Amino acid sequence: MKDFTNAPRTIATVVMTLVLTVGLAQTKTNIHSTVKTLPDDKVTSIEKEIHFDIYTSYGTMKGKLYNSTPKHRDNFVKLINEKYFDSLLFHRVISQFMIQGGDPESRGAEAAKPLGNGGPGYTVPAEIKNDLFHKKGALSAARQPDNVNPEKRSSGSQFYVVQGRVYTDQMLTTQEMRINQSKLDQAIRAFLGKPENKADLDAIRWCQKERKSDSMNLIMARLKSVTMRGVEDFRFSEYQKQAYSSIGGTPHLDANYTVFGEIYEGLEVIDKIADAATDGRDRPLIDVKMAIKILGADPKGDQ
Repeated sequence: MKDFTNAPRTIATVVMTLVLTVGLAQTKTNIHSTVKTLPDDKVTSIEKEIHFDIYTSYGTMKGKLYNSTPKHRDNFVKLINEKYFDSLLFHRVISQFMIQGGDPESRGAEAAKPLGNGGPGYTVPAEIKNDLFHKKGALSAARQPDNVNPEKRSSGSQFYVVQGRVYTDQMLTTQEMRINQSKLDQAIRAFLGKPENKADLDAIRWCQKERKSDSMNLIMARLKSVTMRGVEDFRFSEYQKQAYSSIGGTPHLDANYTVFGEIYEGLEVIDKIADAATDGRDRPLIDVKMAIKILGADPKGDQ
């Protein structure tokens, strides 16, 4: 598991990342999926929460879908009703991080086959909510990285369930700083990508070439002031802090991936799957198959 307690990056490091990075590799802190984009579907109106079971050889996980993420809810229900997930694998599991599945290419896949790029042929618009976060048991959508998917659209079928770890207050403060730095990176990258701002991009490249760090810092300070106007500062709520410091989770994914449900019973099953022996691609050596069934709506209808 990557150590997230390091100090935030310097401005010069941020600039190098913004200007020179042309692609992001899949890492243990990146939930990646390769899918193409299709137009948004009409959202079905459902008032009560939908509950479901995920059956595995390690036991059953009981979960529910959030009504505040209706596009993801309706898509998940559609796929379950089509038996899309039945016999698929949890093809990528990482202890103290998450378990990932939903790749149709995992059905009957031989041991050496690379997995993680399959899907139904469409993506789902992001529905990232500040009050839906990556606590242990969170059901979230995989997606392509920001450099090819700036809208943070979700895979049509690949999802992950969070195991995570317990965090201290200081670690959560560091995570807030990292999330806000990421938002700044995205804002500056978008700003420099506009044709009318090419002069700023050229100036940054010149500073890099000539190693003019003082001039670089002045440019970046101005860009930060311009690009962050109207961008909300990210802070964990007290409820989030309490969850991350007790049951744990993966707070570094907050504000970047859509959380659209949660596992509320069978958290020990997550632990068993996440701790399974894996190969070099984080695929369990013994296949972990799934089947998912809709149970119906919560009679209370509350989230």
